[in-house]
Amino acid sequence: PSPTATTVMKASARPPEIASGEFDLEQFALAGGLALAFMTVVAVGLGWLMAGRALRPLRAMALTAREISDRSLHRRLAVQGPADEVKDLADTVDGLLDRLEAAFEAQRAFVANASHELRTPLTFERSLLEVTLADTGAGAGTLRTACLRVLDSNRRQERLIAALLTLARGQRGLERRDEVDLSDVAAAVLARERGEGPVVEADLNPARTEGDPRLVERLVANLADNAVRHNTSDGRVRVWTGERGGRPALRVTNTGPVVAPDQVEVLFQPFRRLEPGRTGDGLGLGLSIVAAIAAAHGAELDVRPRAGGGLDVRVSFPAGPSPSPRAASPPPGPAPRRWARGGRGRPGSGG
Repeated sequence: PSPTATTVMKASARPPEIASGEFDLEQFALAGGLALAFMTVVAVGLGWLMAGRALRPLRAMALTAREISDRSLHRRLAVQGPADEVKDLADTVDGLLDRLEAAFEAQRAFVANASHELRTPLTFERSLLEVTLADTGAGAGTLRTACLRVLDSNRRQERLIAALLTLARGQRGLERRDEVDLSDVAAAVLARERGEGPVVEADLNPARTEGDPRLVERLVANLADNAVRHNTSDGRVRVWTGERGGRPALRVTNTGPVVAPDQVEVLFQPFRRLEPGRTGDGLGLGLSIVAAIAAAHGAELDVRPRAGGGLDVRVSFPAGPSPSPRAASPPPGPAPRRWARGGRGRPGSGG
């Protein structure tokens, strides 16, 4: 062989130890690759199984939520298990369903009561007209009396519809916000009243807030009207405005029938009266409107029965841009003014 071929053969020849080591490295790399692929498959499979197990409650919740409608709001997710994030989510949804069911029930009851309140006078008017027209001997005086009674019933329906619109407007929220002084609003409400009735003591201090002036006026008028309506002939009503705890506030207290603590909440439900057989000008919506207007303004409504009878109603509004420079507490008011009982068509006749 030539010298060149001999040199190439010597260069390509390797010791057995080196060749064996390279073979072992190739085998190790191959085994490692196969092991990595196997572990990847196992990890993906275990992850899929664990994810399916973890998401199983969520799928059950989604399926149950799709099946819940306005006719089956009583159903709940009712997820069982440890107190983890999934159970917290399910409990939150169940709480939302509780509030939604209560809102639907209240709406159904409201529609049923409103329909009844509107149907009753319509039935009365129809019967009155039918009886009058069936009397062939009815004279002009009889017909006039029947017409006057129908007009009186119609005026009550107008008041009821106006009160329902005010209630809906208060529940919808505020469309405008202007600066309002509770003392000015209360003074204007009291100034419109004349006649005999319970004695009213007014202590009106500046209390500025923001809100819808017409709704705030209706709130004050309804509270004052309720305090007078549910009172005694020799009773008293106190109206106070001022600042309490840095917030503008209104307070109306009155004497009257004793109200049990567990009956206070009933007073703010539409068309609910503590005396079902009671008749009069009240519509059963006055305090419901007060609660809706207070909620629309972000005000806190605190109602407490008085030991001797009557109610103590406190409404705390959010502070306005120009708070009153002085806070006041309800000291004895000035000389009392006479207060007239509610008449038809005035702002305080909402129920």
